[in-house]
Amino acid sequence: MKHQTAVLDSKLAVETGRFGFVKRLNSGFVSLFQRHKTFDHGIYPVEHKELTAHKPIRRLPFADELVIPLQQHKGRPAVPIVKVGQEVVRGEPIAVADHFVSVPMHAPATGVIRAIGLAPTAEGPKTQAIYLKVYHAASQEVLYGEHREPETMSGKDIIQAVQDAGLVGLGGGAFPSHVKMHPPAGRVIHTLVVNGCECEPYLTCDHRIMLEQTDALLRGIKIALRATRAERAIIGVEDNKLDAIAHLRARIPKDLPITAEAVRTKYPQGAEKMLIKALLDLEVPTGGLTADVGVAVFNVGTLAQMGDLLPNTQGLIERVVTVSGPAVANPGNFMVPIGTPVRFLLNQVGLNGPVGQVILGGPMMGMAVSSLDVPVTKSVSGVVALQPEAPDVVRRQVYPCIKCGECLNACPISLNPSMLGELAVAREYGTMTEEYHLDQCFECGCCSYVCPSNIPLTQYFRIAKSINRDAKKHHEQKQH
Repeated sequence: MKHQTAVLDSKLAVETGRFGFVKRLNSGFVSLFQRHKTFDHGIYPVEHKELTAHKPIRRLPFADELVIPLQQHKGRPAVPIVKVGQEVVRGEPIAVADHFVSVPMHAPATGVIRAIGLAPTAEGPKTQAIYLKVYHAASQEVLYGEHREPETMSGKDIIQAVQDAGLVGLGGGAFPSHVKMHPPAGRVIHTLVVNGCECEPYLTCDHRIMLEQTDALLRGIKIALRATRAERAIIGVEDNKLDAIAHLRARIPKDLPITAEAVRTKYPQGAEKMLIKALLDLEVPTGGLTADVGVAVFNVGTLAQMGDLLPNTQGLIERVVTVSGPAVANPGNFMVPIGTPVRFLLNQVGLNGPVGQVILGGPMMGMAVSSLDVPVTKSVSGVVALQPEAPDVVRRQVYPCIKCGECLNACPISLNPSMLGELAVAREYGTMTEEYHLDQCFECGCCSYVCPSNIPLTQYFRIAKSINRDAKKHHEQKQH
């Protein structure tokens, strides 16, 4: 399946002013009354967070079978250590890390291994996975692990423990968390940035985590401070979640170097580079890492899990997921076992008639899935179900670029999406990277969103990157 930026329907696009002037008015209106920190450019999509922001986290029943992909993170896939027919208890390791940039997998439920084989993914190609048949009669208590005190552990031991827990970025990036805690030689982390922005429309799982799992979050921040030796931590939260900011400020102990700060509600404020710029007025160099400016960034969900799991020597087996969208009858925030099929999840919340598109993540950077048998993985922060377009709504036609400059105004890293799009059409993929910095694009979708010609720029860029990666790999293999 092609990678695609999941865009909102034409009705929502009109509401937010896709053609620029409404968007600029919104920006001016917001800045007139709010002085909170932010970054240059970006967009203001309709949030739709009111559907779930007030709904507390609830647990759902276990599916009959869980599908645990071995590749749920950046880096090498995990290696299974179980066999077909083997019984496992909830929390037990079922696959081990194959490299420093890799993480293990743990059983999300007590049950028996039914198979180890290929499973569908949101990205398209199938991947190796462990199929776990759930024992519904079991108590489903986490029976694996033992208590320990992270405060007495060395930084090196904490980093190893984070890897053993299988922790990755739960904001969607899925980069192994322990790798972020181990900066390259010569880099020193002075500030821990805790990402509570959640700038994608519909998603509210991080909002609820900050309100409901505050103690775990603060424990996780303390652990991360100890591991990275950072001097302070700043929790950055968009100003559409002022209740979370007030709640955090009231709960942060006075003796800890932790603050909670509001940043302007704007997309993509939650991107690492944008949040660092807003909070610290530091710019990560082109092609560089956040560690180059002395910063490590972690999502609030990741740190809340860290605060829960490390003191009990346990692994990541579940996560909070927002299930929302016009096609969802009972939207909410749910604690979901890793490996739960999307079909089961949607059946549990109910649907308002037919579904036109299901997106894993948010509608700006998420992936539209071609099969509802795709499982929830560690990186899935949301499941957004959209209704089909009405029969009388004409699908948006792609027109030639009119050189309006809206994509340049929207791009948060000041690229030239218009020129990149023309080069993509001409198949000048090398030029896109060498002269126009294609690799710096993190595919936020702002350019596609504002384009009045409906040019799918982000999709063009994803294809170009993929072709360049394949060409580089082929060149390296040829040299060897």
